[in-house]
Amino acid sequence: MSVYEYSARTIKGETVGLSAYEGKALVIVNTASKCGFTPQYEGLEALYQQYRDQGLEILGFPCDQFGGQEPGSEAEVEEFCKINYGVTFPLFEKTLVRGPEAAPLFQYLTEEAPFEGFDTATPGGAKMQSFLQEKLPEYYVGNGIKWNFTKFLVDREGRVVDRFESTVDPASMASRIEALL
Repeated sequence: MSVYEYSARTIKGETVGLSAYEGKALVIVNTASKCGFTPQYEGLEALYQQYRDQGLEILGFPCDQFGGQEPGSEAEVEEFCKINYGVTFPLFEKTLVRGPEAAPLFQYLTEEAPFEGFDTATPGGAKMQSFLQEKLPEYYVGNGIKWNFTKFLVDREGRVVDRFESTVDPASMASRIEALL
């Protein structure tokens, strides 16, 4: 199996098979406009600008499952991303990414790249782990997505090769992306 077997609806409502991205390295990320991690849009866009001509695509999937942090319509999400962060990478419709109703693509991603914990040596990682264990312990267990801006790296053959949790800055993924290009 690969991510190419899945499809998704763009933020404009068009269904796109992920096979349209065959031969490209992908970063697939669940996003939100009103999250503490929202500034990661800037880092994701920087990666996209730096590597898109070498074969990188970043696919953003807005999600409102974590603290109601993506309350707007698709049009509002798209406008927010463009105005505030200059986002030019593809965005998709708001998507469920966690739980039994999660989109099949995200069920596949979390099966292929299980949760390995947060880097608690960093302040953000320690804080996120503590927050989830204390406030949302059911989110912390298992391989499901823990919060907004969980990033999955996919190679040119459509295989999931890495998972980066919310607390990981997009710029720190550059060497792993370069290895796939």
